[in-house]
Amino acid sequence: MNSFMTVGLGHYLAVAAVLLVLGIFGIFLNRKNVIVMLMSIELILLAVNLNMVAFSASLGDLAGQVFAMFILTVAAAEAAIGLAILVIYFRNRGSIQVEDVNLMKG
Repeated sequence: MNSFMTVGLGHYLAVAAVLLVLGIFGIFLNRKNVIVMLMSIELILLAVNLNMVAFSASLGDLAGQVFAMFILTVAAAEAAIGLAILVIYFRNRGSIQVEDVNLMKG
């Protein structure tokens, strides 16, 4: 009965696979809204982190968990910078549609 209640490596990998598929679907099925695309990228990074932590815990090595913390730091910076760029772009254009981004002149 005790083995029925344990959560193994396969369960973590299944959840990570679901997160990865949701992130990929979010990118490919919704090409109009930039915020949804950023959230989909965050889901993909979360799936990678979950895989790293699960394998790290399974193998008894802390390197994967430390590397996952670095990935979380980079993901937080990416989200902050991406949202700041979107706010400035929305103030200038009034829209955050992906089709409008190619109208930018630089």
